[in-house]
Amino acid sequence: MQDSEMAETGSEKIDDPERQPNDDLDATEVRDVEDRRASSSRIVHEVVRLQGEEELARPALALILSGTAAGLAMTLSLMCELFLRSHLPDTAWAPLVYFLGYPVGYLIVILGRMQLFTESTVTAVLPVATKPTGQNIGRLMRLWLCVIVGNLVGVTLVSALMAGEIIITHEQRLIALDLLGKLELQPWHRTLTLAIPAGFIMAAIAWVLPSAKGSEFWVIFTLTYVIALGGFAHVVTGSSQVTFLWLSGSISMAESWLAFTLPALLGNIIGGSGLFAVLAHGQMRSDTSGET
Repeated sequence: MQDSEMAETGSEKIDDPERQPNDDLDATEVRDVEDRRASSSRIVHEVVRLQGEEELARPALALILSGTAAGLAMTLSLMCELFLRSHLPDTAWAPLVYFLGYPVGYLIVILGRMQLFTESTVTAVLPVATKPTGQNIGRLMRLWLCVIVGNLVGVTLVSALMAGEIIITHEQRLIALDLLGKLELQPWHRTLTLAIPAGFIMAAIAWVLPSAKGSEFWVIFTLTYVIALGGFAHVVTGSSQVTFLWLSGSISMAESWLAFTLPALLGNIIGGSGLFAVLAHGQMRSDTSGET
């Protein structure tokens, strides 16, 4: 990127004395001010957009493999909840404790830079929102397809191992069935509405992380814990639950897909791309157009 472009993208302060650091500050203090101001919305937008460009440029096989690894890791959220639940009494406060296991899969996937579908609803969308060409839309559809297929393959593999009591004990499987059996499948339209906040929160994580500066763990942990507490529907973690129930014979395959996976997928896209990404991009465009 040329210097002029850099100034245009992230240095909106150059020609405005009112937005310059105070002359009373020394050089070190000025640098501290600039470092703290470096996370303006336009700079964060550019960081996330460039991440999206990298994702869109990845080969399809790499996306599928990374997505599959992410799906495998995401099932650890279900397993950690299960392990915590097995040591807790059946009380009203128990979910506050065993939901602490819910962020585990997200921490591994996001900090490990694996491909998780709901993150790409903002990162990969910003390049398309910036340049909405047919080629970019095609690249986005390719990425989404590869990643969601990989994610669902990963969770299905582990769910099958759990249902077959290969990686968990018989007692743990019964606890899992008891735990998940209490969560009745919602009608598809209810699942869709519960998936919108989850998509928005996941997009918010991708947006906030460039500014986290050492607090990435707590950003991911806190916001994904909110998803669990709110009972919101995340297509990947939720699919690990309904797939386990399906492979255990508690629900049918049609129920798992029609009542959860498909409406959760649509809701996550609406929340992540339709709301967060569009609003974040619109904010940046409004800031740009409003400059004098």
